[in-house]
Amino acid sequence: MQPSAVLLARIRMPAMWAGTALLAFGGFAGVPWWVSVPVFAAALLVYLRIGRPRCEPRTIRPPVRGRWMALASPVDNVPSLGAHAYGQTYALLLVAEPADGSRPDIAWRPLSRPPGDFPGFGLPVLAPVSGVVVRACDRRRDHRSRNSWPWVLGTVAETALRELRGPAGLIGNHVVIDAGDGSYVLLGHLRRGSVEVAAGQRVEAGRPIARCGASGSCTEPQVRVQLMDHPWPLVAAGLPFRWAEGAAAGRLTGGLPETWRAFTA
Repeated sequence: MQPSAVLLARIRMPAMWAGTALLAFGGFAGVPWWVSVPVFAAALLVYLRIGRPRCEPRTIRPPVRGRWMALASPVDNVPSLGAHAYGQTYALLLVAEPADGSRPDIAWRPLSRPPGDFPGFGLPVLAPVSGVVVRACDRRRDHRSRNSWPWVLGTVAETALRELRGPAGLIGNHVVIDAGDGSYVLLGHLRRGSVEVAAGQRVEAGRPIARCGASGSCTEPQVRVQLMDHPWPLVAAGLPFRWAEGAAAGRLTGGLPETWRAFTA
């Protein structure tokens, strides 16, 4: 991976905070606008688009079983969630998508639903790799859905507020596993109280370690999976990955599901 991409990943969030502070309060310190505005713009570009790591994809297993769908996938866009920050350049967002159509789709009403209305809530989440757990958090609550149009329009403001809490405010309850090859797998948006592993514990690939939840910044119960070069998302660079051959059936590209396409793991 290019050293420049790693460096940008390390300074991405500190630079964004510094640029925001300079834009908001620089005038009180006598900093002219023609200095603060370009600094903020440069920090925002790094946060959103600049510094894409490029290396050979690692192979991991799907963290779920059954019929699911990708809400966001690096197959269709990189960064898949619109920003490189928090090691999420190549992140996948997965929701359970039963063949009977029981998953509520986005609509005007109701404004929100309890997480239990979604078929994915509480389903097992599996370790994608064998390795050692380095982070485990499951104290954040599962919130109601944001899959109505009014809520979707308001999620930008909500996400900005959640980001003030740091990475966990966005990722919610999560587990990070050291794969032993310089990469770390993060599983996010887990159900509160469902994490079955602790830091320092070794896990084997395919073992259930938690359950799908609705914690952090998510529109409905879902599973986030991303690969990083550092165990702390705040300074991590996202790494590309693919699923093992034969691990999933459906419309896959480069070993991963396309956005809005159902697959069976």
